[in-house]
Amino acid sequence: MPRLDLPLSDLETYRPEVAEPADFDAFWQRTLAEARRFDAAPTLTRVDSPLSEVEVYDVTFAGFAGDPIKAWFLVPTERPGSEQTRLPTVVEYNGYGGGRGFPHERLAWVASGYAYLFMDTRGQGSSWGSGGDTPDPHGSGPASPGFMTRGIQAPDDYYYRRVFTDAVRAIDAVRTLDRVDPERVAVCGGSQGGGIALAAAGLAEGLIGAMPEVPFLCHFERAVGMTDNDPYHEVVRYLSVHRDRVKQTFATLAYFDGVNFAKRATAPAIFSVALLDPICPPSTVFAARNHYAADAEIEVYPFNEHEGGQGYHFERQAAWLARRLAD
Repeated sequence: MPRLDLPLSDLETYRPEVAEPADFDAFWQRTLAEARRFDAAPTLTRVDSPLSEVEVYDVTFAGFAGDPIKAWFLVPTERPGSEQTRLPTVVEYNGYGGGRGFPHERLAWVASGYAYLFMDTRGQGSSWGSGGDTPDPHGSGPASPGFMTRGIQAPDDYYYRRVFTDAVRAIDAVRTLDRVDPERVAVCGGSQGGGIALAAAGLAEGLIGAMPEVPFLCHFERAVGMTDNDPYHEVVRYLSVHRDRVKQTFATLAYFDGVNFAKRATAPAIFSVALLDPICPPSTVFAARNHYAADAEIEVYPFNEHEGGQGYHFERQAAWLARRLAD
């Protein structure tokens, strides 16, 4: 994949004007207030597992509209006679089309000494990986295949309103658990998960850190016109049919743009970007990072596509989060 975006020297200062609705904050305050009326405590069921050093729990918590959202919660196994401690915690969100899969696929953070919650993404889980378990019971108007245009006719109906609300409610839920230190919660995710982590960083209070990897769902107007890869290309296909809905489509997307959440983030962040990424163009990632309201580092992978830094980047994240906790 050749480099088709701006040179790195320009990306480092790329800070575009991105459409922001006048009622952006009011919209999200109302959305979260409505969701928090469904204040049922999360349910945890201990799962038999071959993971002898990890306690595995099947979690259900109340997301958007009180809908039941599935997650895995993993904590290091407590030794008999040891004093129970509250642990720093990482909440992770998944990439586009994937589900929560199996607990043994999610061991890096818990093996590093953290409590860990991995959120299933509603309606997804059948495109790759080991499957998901959370339905999305809400319908939508006409949409192109995929999730990007579901309910795009109005912000209240848009698919990612539900997903981003689920993400914040996952943080609310994990903070109630006995093994979790509610003051030391970080969020992370790659691609779609990175975009969800950015939304959570802009909407949830008191996070200790955010770690969006090659984040999707940023600077929509540039991304949709720049790449012919899905998922952004789903919007292109939709607008190629609904030629009269361009203005309304981008008006809706403005409520869900990672750049606008980045402007409201209070937790320090570490981003990653891949300069050959044909799915999430580097300029869209830098747009979010350069608008990020708190301190934000970025790791650049010059010769990688959408896979980004993979294992190399986890080591950087783990070292970065350890420094945050030490401070």
